[in-house]
Amino acid sequence: MDRTAIDHFGTSQFEASRNRLASLAYRLLGSATDAEDAVQDAFLHWQAADRQLIKVPEAWLTKVVTNLCLDRLRSAQVRRERTVGAWLPEPLLDGDPMLGPADTFEQRESVSLAMLTLMERLSPLERAVYLLREAFSHSHAEIAEILDITESASQQHLHRARHRITAARRRGGEVDPASARGIVEEFLAAATSGRIERLVALLTDDAIAIADSNGAGLAKTLLRYDTPERIAAIARAGFKPTPAKRRLVGGTPAIHYALVNDAPAILFVLGDQVVGTVTFDITGGKIATVRGIASSARLVRLAEAWRQHGPDTPLVTQW
Repeated sequence: MDRTAIDHFGTSQFEASRNRLASLAYRLLGSATDAEDAVQDAFLHWQAADRQLIKVPEAWLTKVVTNLCLDRLRSAQVRRERTVGAWLPEPLLDGDPMLGPADTFEQRESVSLAMLTLMERLSPLERAVYLLREAFSHSHAEIAEILDITESASQQHLHRARHRITAARRRGGEVDPASARGIVEEFLAAATSGRIERLVALLTDDAIAIADSNGAGLAKTLLRYDTPERIAAIARAGFKPTPAKRRLVGGTPAIHYALVNDAPAILFVLGDQVVGTVTFDITGGKIATVRGIASSARLVRLAEAWRQHGPDTPLVTQW
């Protein structure tokens, strides 16, 4: 086989694993942009490697991507950015290959914005072990090989990760899609019409809201609201259209219902451009968490996916 044929075969091998590697990198980093960079870096490693010495390409690539992601998580810049409270996971539209695999509840939960945020409490190694075990079903022997640790250490990291996640995880589970949509539509109707009491009734007693925008522009740090009354008030203020808000987004957007990271969401869409998204965690028939994301840098991949999305009927035609 000549060199050109070898390179073509090697590229084909890598491309066959690209989506799986990207989904692993996204879970580890919480950023589609960083995940794409990590996968591209892995491709460069793959091209430079003596592939005749690589017995199991999939395992080799998994190890390279995982460790590239760990290097990013350990970097001083990433730790600084995530410590100051200016970070939210990058949202992805339903159907994005980075959200796979999604056959089990654990796999779907691992890409929820709630879980991606929660995993910030774990050390990089705990995060890697937890995801490799829970989302990708690797054995402890395989994880030990990927991370250059012992099987016993892998088991200990998994135990600590599960303990921390269980202690911090909010109650809830999978929600019936039709019920979730109905709750979100009620929330939107109450927020746009100013029915504060109805908004409060739709929220759990311990509900929280997190946003990167105050409605007048992006905030330097994330904004947090932690009582139903405060959330209802800020939702009413945020969802009330004004000339200033329309100038800020560049026009009069429509509001669409969507699934984002396997959770119900609404998208503010101007033409074919997503200018903001609000996602909802629902438990016990009520909203437990509201996340508002308006940063264009966090919406690049979601916006591109939306442009390829088939037309649907908006919940609100002109906001």
